[in-house]
Amino acid sequence: MDFTPHTAADIEAMLSRVGLSSVEDLFGHLPDLVRVVGDLDLPAGISEPELVAAITALAERNDDLVCFAGGGHYDHYLPPTVRSLNLRTEFVTSYTPYQPEVSQGVLQALFEYQSMVCAITGMDVANASVYDGAGAALEAVNVAVAATRRNVIWVSGAVGPQVRQTIATFAHARGIAMVEHPVVAGVTHWNPDADGPPAAVVVAQPNYLGAIESYGSAVEVAHTRGALAIAVVDPMTLGLLRTPGEAGVDIAIAEGQPLGGPLTFGGPGVGLFAVTESLVRRLPGRLVGTTTDDRGRLAYVLTLRAREQDIRREKASSNICTNQSLNAIGVAIQLAWLGPDGLTEVGRQSAQKARYLAARLTTIDGVKLAHPAAYVREFAVTLPVAPAIVIDAMAKQGILAGIDLSADYPELENGLLIALTEQRTKEQIDAYISLLKEVIAHA
Repeated sequence: MDFTPHTAADIEAMLSRVGLSSVEDLFGHLPDLVRVVGDLDLPAGISEPELVAAITALAERNDDLVCFAGGGHYDHYLPPTVRSLNLRTEFVTSYTPYQPEVSQGVLQALFEYQSMVCAITGMDVANASVYDGAGAALEAVNVAVAATRRNVIWVSGAVGPQVRQTIATFAHARGIAMVEHPVVAGVTHWNPDADGPPAAVVVAQPNYLGAIESYGSAVEVAHTRGALAIAVVDPMTLGLLRTPGEAGVDIAIAEGQPLGGPLTFGGPGVGLFAVTESLVRRLPGRLVGTTTDDRGRLAYVLTLRAREQDIRREKASSNICTNQSLNAIGVAIQLAWLGPDGLTEVGRQSAQKARYLAARLTTIDGVKLAHPAAYVREFAVTLPVAPAIVIDAMAKQGILAGIDLSADYPELENGLLIALTEQRTKEQIDAYISLLKEVIAHA
């Protein structure tokens, strides 16, 4: 079928609107190292086996690094059980579960996913997922703006940079003012005199720098101003920290990749989205509920749908039409495999290893913790040399050292964000310490 969604004139008009001259310019912000410049230099007319062999050889040039980077996506153990079950043909389907008479299996799996998300977050209702964590943040702000009929949102500066950028893009398009609150000593300093009143107060727990925020402060700031409290949480720490539901949060969201998803160079992700019962009718995307069929048997159906196909577009609470079914089912399988004790154990091991590494790194001359706040499994340090130098040098020795914070947090001079998971062994951590000492000594 010949399908051309955009004409050359359409593309030119869109590029002109955003101030770019070519489609290639859309990717201009990406580092040259991760971009394909030119073609793949493949011979013309080769067979499929030859093509597969050539691409495989190309892929094998990627370095397999021991990962100490996080920032929202983490290198957790992915058991074969998840992949084996998740790739069953019952789940690997492009069919959307609108008709319950032919979709009971997928609907039940998504219902179990929703129940598990509620269990780990302590929230009342969860949807069947959204695209990713950043998209969940956008939808959460959308709910708050609609619920309060306000057009100002307060966002912690310690919410992940990509999440803030996504919210800012949405806010700009909708004419919503986004007020960013500063980070002081690793945690958010909520400015009571900021422009408002806000529709939402958005905090990350733990925050992007790994620090544990005060749920009480964020929720109080929100509720005393009639706003909704939105928490961006790390699902792998929910076995250790107070849940957002216990803290009185109105909307809890998360990037679900650490649960059942590989890193795969950044995606795909899955957005966890849960709310209090009072917000159930504003829940974006799909919600699977239970009912009985005409014979009185338990059945599963999509319910409370507020999609633009069902009601007038201008009345829709959200225009998101779908969910990440396969990834969401992977989350459910991983959570079932871990169980409550397993989730707590993963968080505990990650936190203990972070403590071990941080304690030893700070014995190196010039290496300091970037803030005094308590942290869980991720922490920021400041280095005596540029993080880019460290990351590049350690990568050549097989270790991905972390995330350079220079661009997003320039006030942390030479800041490096380091993440630990249960996957990192003592030998790998000790190798990290030795290599960092060596790199700094020769920088």
